[in-house]
Amino acid sequence: MDTIKAHAHYETKLSEKALFDLLVPLREGQRSVSPAQLSRLKKLGIEKSDPLTFTGTEIRRFVRLDIDPETTTDSGSLENEIMAILSLSSSEEEMQQRLAKIVVATNKSGDPVTTEDLNISGPLAMLLKDALKPVLMQTVEGTPVFLHTSPLDDIAHGSPSILADKIALKMVGSKGFVVTESGHGADIGLEKFFNIKCRYSGLQPNVVVMVATVRTLKMHGGAPPVQAGLPLPKEYSQENLEQLERGCCHLRRQVENAQAFGLPVIVAVNKFSSDTDAELELVCGQAKQAGAFDAVQCTNWSEGGAGALALAEAVQRATKLPGSFRFLYDSQIPAADTLRTVAQKMYGAKDIELSPKAQEKLALYTKQGFGNLPVCIAKTHLSLSNDPMMKGAPTNFVLPITDIKANAGAGFLCCLTDSTNAEMDDPMWPCFHGNNLYHDSK
Repeated sequence: MDTIKAHAHYETKLSEKALFDLLVPLREGQRSVSPAQLSRLKKLGIEKSDPLTFTGTEIRRFVRLDIDPETTTDSGSLENEIMAILSLSSSEEEMQQRLAKIVVATNKSGDPVTTEDLNISGPLAMLLKDALKPVLMQTVEGTPVFLHTSPLDDIAHGSPSILADKIALKMVGSKGFVVTESGHGADIGLEKFFNIKCRYSGLQPNVVVMVATVRTLKMHGGAPPVQAGLPLPKEYSQENLEQLERGCCHLRRQVENAQAFGLPVIVAVNKFSSDTDAELELVCGQAKQAGAFDAVQCTNWSEGGAGALALAEAVQRATKLPGSFRFLYDSQIPAADTLRTVAQKMYGAKDIELSPKAQEKLALYTKQGFGNLPVCIAKTHLSLSNDPMMKGAPTNFVLPITDIKANAGAGFLCCLTDSTNAEMDDPMWPCFHGNNLYHDSK
């Protein structure tokens, strides 16, 4: 038995020597480490740059990642994190730094194993170098539009890239306006836009433009579900003020959610031909009662820019108000407290409940130094709760967190609830006013 153990130890030593020769080949009597390998050495606490001086223990720590196979990240999650990194990066240098922080697994000591440890962050950055450039297009009326990145709003922050916003602000100048989108409702997309994207970009919007429809609010008031391929239920094309008013509690909550960030809110009511004047007036009245700066009927889907002229004028007026943008939570509080803050202030929950798996993951990420990252909660957009069937503005429920993943490169913790598979609802657009945000004469 001792002979077998000694033989296995000898084979391990040979394997480590072979790996070392492969990673740091001997050329003309010298060995040198690459920048990525030097970063790994610093991460390991090995303050050496000459491989010829490495001890046997240091060689082993350097060449062996000791990955726990149960902790490897699936390719789908990596793809989404890479898209989020592309969206949150303002330069090639920042993108490469973020790509290097992607955690692909955990080693047997509980330490994160990153793409930089695998020496692949550089090739990743090279592949994405051209993708970092926003795509410039235009509307049918000639208005310039940037289409850039699409990190999913259920498991990422769901907004166009920071770089596109910054370039757009330069294009319009100090007196211009930039409209940028956040997917889903104010409880999901807008919350992540502010607490994740604005935190990393340093840009602060001046106005929130929230899009609402009579049909969507009727659904929140209890109208039958809409199914693709089937005729639209009659409830959506017939006047029903009672049902609409019940659904407006959802609109009121979303207005309050947006106001929590200190910005004026304008509700843009996307007018359908089947909407009655009484229904449209009810929605506008409910929005203003909730504290919206204004509520405007819009027909830009049929009339183009002329159908949104009143909305544009309302935005202009709102930007003259004194700004007081604020984040929902401090960046230094523990992730559990951050989750509780979002659940209570955005969703109306009374508390959160972490599953044993989520508690274990959160303890690990805290140990690894990720415990204070912003949170990105993956839940259904069909309700303010985690239950897609719970319409309106529910309260007194507990939000279950079933799992947590650290997107260290993107810079947030992705927290899953027990219901995350829903289609996209009405979007809303935070509005930047160039004079207060970004001005550069270069």
